Formats: sequence, structure tokens, C-alpha cells
Amino acid sequence: MQGVAILGIGQVPVGEHWDKRLVELAGDAIFAALEDAQIKRVEALYVGNMMAGQLDKQSHLGALISDWVGFRGIEAMTVEAACGSGALALRTAMVAVGSGLVSSALAVGVEKMTDTSPRETTAALATAASADWESIHGVTFVGLNALIMRRYMYEYGWKHEDFAPFSINSHANGALNPNARFQSPITKEIYLKAPMIADPINLMDASPIGDGAAAAVVVPLDLVKGMNHRPLVKIAGSAVATDSLAVHDRHDPLWLTAAEKSARVAYNQAGIGPDEVDFFEIHDAFSIMAALSLEACGFAERGQGPRLALEGEITREGSIPIATLGGLKARGHPVGATGMYQVVEAVQQLRGEAGPAQIEGAKIGLTQNIGGSGATVISHVLMTE
Repeated sequence: MQGVAILGIGQVPVGEHWDKRLVELAGDAIFAALEDAQIKRVEALYVGNMMAGQLDKQSHLGALISDWVGFRGIEAMTVEAACGSGALALRTAMVAVGSGLVSSALAVGVEKMTDTSPRETTAALATAASADWESIHGVTFVGLNALIMRRYMYEYGWKHEDFAPFSINSHANGALNPNARFQSPITKEIYLKAPMIADPINLMDASPIGDGAAAAVVVPLDLVKGMNHRPLVKIAGSAVATDSLAVHDRHDPLWLTAAEKSARVAYNQAGIGPDEVDFFEIHDAFSIMAALSLEACGFAERGQGPRLALEGEITREGSIPIATLGGLKARGHPVGATGMYQVVEAVQQLRGEAGPAQIEGAKIGLTQNIGGSGATVISHVLMTE
């Protein structure tokens, strides 16, 4: 497998894009990535999406989007891993380029979630859970994460207020990101007074849905090494791991086994350990997931994820900054696009293009995209060449 670099990135602001169709959102992100890469065409296109078939009544996105952007005839397909679809698109592009099957590929994640009713959108999201054992009983992802969070608090003695720093940090960083859905910081008081959704998860514990698209151009590293005037970002590690869809089927519902496995493999490929990671674009769909991910990826001891947040270690000035441009909580969570937003934001940090949210001296970043409540986890280690 040859080395692979991310040559160009593009994104659209996360929000309620009622004036644009899904294909237009994807096209805007793709054209931005092509312009950033200073190329006009790629040999393959991989689309990460979860719900277009249900919410937009449109499948077959690979052919649709490739035609829309003027790439008719190229290899193009949709990949799906629930909320992990975006990162899976990047991995597919990386494998295609790294294996030598194509010399350039573009990964785009796209989702349109706000044109449908909350009932329709919630029902579509629930298809990422086990139909036989979870969604059939009416439990939503908020409900599943509430059950996990309640058990976590019981086992390790944490209080609900101990999770406040996760949301406060995400919103502080999102306030510095012009592409974030929420661009206002919050206080602990706001967190504590937020309406309860599914006890103990309140409104400030949960990420918002949204419409969005983000994209990246992938090429062989040797082809562009030394040719670019800005820091070149390579994919140093990439791994996917899976677990059961149903939470109750897991050996331990308070441990993200797939997150641990995919991060470990990605670390080994990159030749690093967690102590060498400068920042972590975390899948903070819910604050409990942020705590569990920090533990699974080796940044905190088991049951001690909230301690990192309480001690300020997850901020931009801390030992392991997370959600550096707002994360899912503030940037928003357009599910099929989320993994690609993480990658785009990581590239911005590594290039030194993150503006006021820049992590000083960032050289190595970890992105981790979670499908379902931990059933599919894709981890990427990105670093400057």
C-alpha cells in the first residue's frame, strides 16, 4: 500500500439548507475541495450517506452526484455505516488510491435532515440500531445513550454536572468556526438549566441534526510530495472495527470495543501512541460518548473520561484538545457527512488554517467517527509530512 495524502478539502456550513437539494450540497463541497486541490477531475468518487433513501427518497447517490459535478463515467458509489458513513467514504478513497487502482479519488459525506418532520428523521436515525431488539421497542438513540450514561454514572460515581465541560468546550470552539451550526459559547448554568430529553441526557448533552456536506481529494503521497507550498497532510493510519448493533449484546456496554480496536490499529500503522496525538476530533454525539471515546482511545483510564474534561485537559490549551472546531455538539451532526467534517477540520488544524481555533504546533491528529452507538468505528491518524 503506497502512502496517501489529502490534497484538497471543502465544506459547506452546517445548517438548515431548505434552498438546496442534497446533490447541490454535495456539489458545493466537492467543487470547494477540487479548487483547494487545484485540480479539475478525479478518477473515483465515494459518497458517505446514511438516510437519503428514506428522507430524500433518493438512493444511487454515486451516479447522481458524479453526474451533477460533471464526472459522468467515473467509478462512483455510495458507502454506508450509519453515522460513520463519512469516514468510511474517506477510507474507501484511501484504499482505492493506496492500492494503485486509481490515481485520485474524492470522498464526500452528505446528509439532508431538516426538510422532513422530526418524527420521520428520528425514525430514520433509529434504523442504525438493532431493529429486532432496540428500535422495535420504540427506543431512540437518545434513549440508548441515556441508559448508557445512567449506568456509567452509577458504576463510577459521576454526577450529571460533571459532564458539563464537554458541552462548554464544544460550544467555545464552535463559536470560532464560521461553518458551525451553533456559534455561541455556553456556561455551566446554561448546561444545568437545559431541558431534559431522556434522563440524564439534557439538550446540552446531545448534538443537533443538520444539513451539510464535506469533501476531501485523496492522491498518492509521492505524487505531490514537495510540490505543495503548504503543509502536506498524509493519512498515516486508517482502521475500521465493529461491535454488535444492540448494546445489550456487548460484553461490556460501558466500553467502546470497536473504538479501542480501530484506534489501536491506526496508531500502530502510524507508528505512534496516544501520547503523541496533538488533538482528537471526537464523535461527541452525546457527552457520554465523548467520555467513553477518550477512555477507549487511551487518553483516560477506564471510568475517568469526565476527569479530563473537569481538569481542562480537553480544551485547546490542554493535553488532548477535542472537538477543536465545535465537534458534533456545536458544529452539528449531519450524520452521513460528520466523519468528513472531522477530517476537513483536522486538515485545517494540521495546515495551520484553523484561524482563532488553531492548536499551536499541531502535527498529529486523530479523527474517530462512530456508527450507531458504537457498532462501527472508523479511526484515522492524520499527520503532516
